[in-house]
This record gives sequence, structure tokens and C-alpha cells, in this order.
Amino acid sequence: MSSRHTTPLLLGLLLPTCLVAQNGTPSAVQTITPADVTRRINIIAHDSMGGRATASPGLVKTSRYIAAEFKRFGLKPGGDSGTYQLSFPIETRRVDGARSSVAFAGESGGSVTATLADGAVWLGGATNIDARGSLVLLAGPVRPDSINPAEVQGKVVVWLLPAGDQLPQGANRVVSALGAMGATGVVLQTTSDSVVRMVRGRARRDTRIVGDQPGLATVLMHDRIVLTQVPEAGDVYAQLRASPRTMLAPYPDWTGTITVRDTIISRTSSPNTVGILEGTDPVLKNEYVVFSAHMDHVGTTGGPYNCGAMGADTICNGADDDASGTVGVVELAEAFSQRGARPKRSLIFLTVSGEEQGLDGSEWFANHSPVAVGQIVANVNMDMIGRNWKDTIAVIGKEHSDLGQTLNRVNAAHPELRMTAVDDLWPQERFYFRSDHYNFAVKGIPILFFFNGVHADYHRPSDSPNKIDAKKEARILKLIYFLGLEVGNAAERPKWVPESYKQIVQP
Repeated sequence: MSSRHTTPLLLGLLLPTCLVAQNGTPSAVQTITPADVTRRINIIAHDSMGGRATASPGLVKTSRYIAAEFKRFGLKPGGDSGTYQLSFPIETRRVDGARSSVAFAGESGGSVTATLADGAVWLGGATNIDARGSLVLLAGPVRPDSINPAEVQGKVVVWLLPAGDQLPQGANRVVSALGAMGATGVVLQTTSDSVVRMVRGRARRDTRIVGDQPGLATVLMHDRIVLTQVPEAGDVYAQLRASPRTMLAPYPDWTGTITVRDTIISRTSSPNTVGILEGTDPVLKNEYVVFSAHMDHVGTTGGPYNCGAMGADTICNGADDDASGTVGVVELAEAFSQRGARPKRSLIFLTVSGEEQGLDGSEWFANHSPVAVGQIVANVNMDMIGRNWKDTIAVIGKEHSDLGQTLNRVNAAHPELRMTAVDDLWPQERFYFRSDHYNFAVKGIPILFFFNGVHADYHRPSDSPNKIDAKKEARILKLIYFLGLEVGNAAERPKWVPESYKQIVQP
């Protein structure tokens, strides 16, 4: 039957469908296909990309490919100097143990000195500094919210770790909180030789410093270094460690100094890729939803990032980790850029590097965003979404904001996708703190993290494109598309669960 002679009745029946298509949902979402997922993963996870280690030629090539796609979709560049690349500087520094030290000095006599070459272990943070302040001892069951910021601001904090052969759970969060409260440095003191050996064994000789956020100067040392030089401190330490609550004991007559000296071994930079799609509402377009994934992986055997060889195969292609998420960002950018598909809020499509080395690229974006961080209302992060179960995807962070309720509602509204978004299946693994969404969360931005879990091919050359379930990934991406429409068009921005905000954003 020719369409040239469509009757008025038939035209009336077709009209609602046409209008819906112009609003973007059915037509735009259909651009997300298994064939496209497969094609793009085969590009990004190809051997020619060399495993996409951060700052490698293969990673730069990947970023340029994504930028070209963003340009083709008509996205606005969100990077440096009108480009799609938002690059961050990386320096490799080697701490000089003989010239780096911890020193305590009392006004009425008494002193303690230990260099990083003869007992103390540098844990990280600022280098080429002399971090000074009067001493305050911290002990007991320590949580960030149990510390009074006024008591540590401008001080060198000596944290008397509880007995045991492991660092306390959440030690990193405590140190980060002390830095945010204005401490000038932290000395962790332990009674365990095992802890010292463990930390020293894990410490890298060379340390990567990204941008201008080096963190709080932090060292670890054994109690005996102090007690050998100031024996009377033993009774004080014992009393404080026995406390059933957090104890802060100021010692204004004692000054602590953490001295760190290093040498720059190399300087380079690594790209993030940023494209922006403006929203349709004159007011809400000033708010943004960010879709993110990391485009870097661990490179090749013999490199610094733990890619183990499998026979003659020495390239860790990272098809699932995280070409799958990277392709997801590109697919979503293509879908939302279709005519009539843009929501009221603006959208940022972000692929970062440096995730495998410590979430570096997303941290740089969070501190150097092309839009004010307060204007970002949500982050949807995708890290490994192409493997494991056919009809299930874990979404981490659902319980921390009403984004979880929004996702549940959207998921229920689209049974045709045959995809169930479940809660975090591995809370003991603390995945919430281990991918790029975390750098958004600590800035106060609600997040959801789509993740299919690890598998036997994780960080191995066998994480190859042929193992990706493109049909599954396409269905996940369609679910995320519908979620993005819901969040992008909502009258109000997502809201935190108050207790979660207190624990995550205000440590």
C-alpha cells in the first residue's frame, strides 16, 4: 500500500506516535544497539590501543576518537581552550628518605627524630614541605564525626593506632577528614611491626602527584621510635589507647614537623574527554547531569599497572573494564543528541583517565569542572557493564539518595528491557569508594554506579571484546537513558538521605 494516499483516519491514528518520536524517547533510544556497542568496544579495546594505560599513546588515541564522536553529535566542548580534552598534569616524584623526616621537640627539652630512611614510612601527601604545628594526640575508637575540627586545625596530629596487625578500617577517611579540618600533617603510630612491614612493602618508590591536590603529609612509624627517645610518653600512650571514646590530647609545648624532600623523575599529562549538551529549559539548563566512565586501563605486561601476561598475550585490553562504560557514555551522548531528545537540564558526557591509578581524572574534573560543581545535580557512573548476568545489573549507591527511588520507578516502567537493577551485592568490597563517582559524591553530588561485578578476566589480557554481552549492555544503556530523561526533566534536583550525606559528604 502506498503512503501517498493516507486517509485522514489513518493520519489521526499515526499522529500520536509521530509526536512521541519528536519528544525523543522511542526514536532516540533506538540508536542504542548491540551492533553499535560491539563496534565501538572493538575500537576502544583493540590491541592497537595498547591497553590504554594513563598517559599512554593508546589512551590519547582513545580520547581523540571519543572527542570526534562528541563533535559529530554536536556536543559543546567542555575541555581546555575550546577543545573536548580536559587534561591534568602528572608528575612522578621520588621521595628522598635521607632528607625526609619526622621530628617532635618540647619547649622544656626532649626531642624525637626519625628519617624516612631509618624507621618512618611515608604514606603520601604533599612533598617538598615542612609541615609544622603544635602536637595533638588522637586515640580511642576514631570516627571522622567524633573529631572536633577546632582541636586539630593548624596542628600536627599524632594518631595512636589501636593494637592489631592491620590498619584500622576507614583509616584513609580519617586522614582525609583531618586534612579537611585543617591539620597540617598526620603521624600514625603503631605498636605493630607487622603493620610497619606491610605498609613499607606496599609503598611505592616513585609516587605520582596529580595537579595541585597533593593531600595531607602523612607518615607511619612504630611507637618505639618515640619511646626510645622519650620513655615517659609510654604511660600517656597507654592511657589514651585505653579510652572507650575518641580522645584528643593537645600538647601545645611540643612542636611536630614533617619534612619531605623529593626529586621530580618525570612530567606528563593525561586527558579527560568532556562534551556538553544544553538543556531545553531556560532555567533548568543551568543544572547538569553527568554521565561518566573511565577510558583508561592497565596497559601491558611489564608496565606499572599490574597487567599479567597470559602466554604470548601481553595486552590488557580492558573490554569490560572499562571500554564497556566508555562506550556507554558515547552511546548515551548519541541518543540524547537526537532531535527532540534533550531533557530540560543540561547533560555532561565525561570519559576520564587515571581511574586505575587512584581516580585521578575524576578528581581533576571535580576540582576543575567547566561548570560550577554546585550546578551538577547527579552523576551516573558506568564501570564494567558488559559481562556476567543476562538480566541483572548492580547499581551501587541507591540507598544514599532518592536517585535510588527514581531508578526503581523507571526500571518498573520499562519491563520490555528485561533488566533488573539490584542493590549493592558486595558491600564488604566497598565498591562505592572505588570508582569515579566517589569524587562526585564527596562534593555533595548524588550518584548511582552501574556495575556488573568483577570476573576471572579482571585486569588480565583475557578481558577481551569477544566476551562482551552487547545485547545486555544495550539494554542497560536504554535503562540509563530513561533514567537520564527522568532526572533531567524532574522539577526538583535529587536529594541525599540525610544520614548518608553526613557520613559521605561531611566526614
